[in-house]
Amino acid sequence: MNPTRLGVGVIGAGKVGPVFAQALAGAGHVLVGMTKPSDDDVDRLYAVVPGVQLKDPLDLIASCELVIIAIPDSELVGFIEGVSKAGGWRSGHIVAHTSIAHGLEVLDSARDAGAIPITLHPLMEFTGTSMDLARMAQAWCVVSSPPVAAPIASALAVEMGMEPLTVADDQRPLVASAIALATSFSHTTIAEAAQRLVQAGIGNPGVVLAALVNSSVDNALRSVAGNAVELGDL
Repeated sequence: MNPTRLGVGVIGAGKVGPVFAQALAGAGHVLVGMTKPSDDDVDRLYAVVPGVQLKDPLDLIASCELVIIAIPDSELVGFIEGVSKAGGWRSGHIVAHTSIAHGLEVLDSARDAGAIPITLHPLMEFTGTSMDLARMAQAWCVVSSPPVAAPIASALAVEMGMEPLTVADDQRPLVASAIALATSFSHTTIAEAAQRLVQAGIGNPGVVLAALVNSSVDNALRSVAGNAVELGDL
């Protein structure tokens, strides 16, 4: 199977789905369509994916080879099982979800129908705007798949500009907790620091903190990288 020319359908038009859709279309895939935004904000969607066709989930799945499921974690199991009960999955489908909280097992019913399950989770926070496309080019992407589909999963990540990072399903909870720790800590800390600057009479705390926070994070990452090199020399 050649993953460079696939008909792509994207389920979910929140922050992640439209960016995936545009990145895959930019890589040469045929964007068959997307599902309608839950907030009905079609203008927001078209700002990232101009002119994309909006389709019913089952109709969309029936007309494409690669299905990207970019919906909230809490809705993922119910959606996949619902499509399975409706007979929506078929042999040869590549079905990918973007949730870091779920592994391949959530796609078991699709795999039972002959689909190829993979996961693609970029290690970045999405804004749901076109600026995410540039950020993807600097990001790693956690990928999981059956061994036979590993080249497909990695190729899709690379085509979107990311570096694939293969993670075994039993190690996924550790990766998920690391992501949650890094993102929640940074948001909480920066918000608290900004609030204290506001109390000190500084009206633009984000601008004031930008260089400090960026340099601090950069130094911390350099330290982590250095420690990794030292451990590798042992």
